[in-house]
Amino acid sequence: MITKSTMAHKVAQLGIAVHIANGTKDNILLDVLKNKCLHSKFIPNKSANSRKKWIAHSGNYATGKVQVNEGAKNALMSSKASSLLPIGILNIQSEFKKGEIIKLVDEQGKLIGLGIAEYGSDKATEMIGKKNQKPLVHYDYLYLEN
Repeated sequence: MITKSTMAHKVAQLGIAVHIANGTKDNILLDVLKNKCLHSKFIPNKSANSRKKWIAHSGNYATGKVQVNEGAKNALMSSKASSLLPIGILNIQSEFKKGEIIKLVDEQGKLIGLGIAEYGSDKATEMIGKKNQKPLVHYDYLYLEN
């Protein structure tokens, strides 16, 4: 049930309503839609574009992994739209190419999000910690876990 609840919450964050009900009962879908049975409803609390929805469910296809510092994590997780800049990168943990899905992890290795790389890991490694550089992951191509 914890897994179902976690996934339902994640999907609701993407702007999709989710219902969890007893699927062994006859006509359960009709009863849920008519609100005639007990069920858990996860109300979407924000709308996400289709690109971010796709990125959110692409974790299994991620080729690279990038560890970010606490400052970058805080900036990304804030309510303000932020991109991942090289100054916030601690290290590149696995190789990737431009356009591939990468995992973003914090200093403890916990997944904080997924994004599409604007350039490859070779260039990203050269730019670690530098100011005034092009983002590795632009906000429009970034999905953050909650």
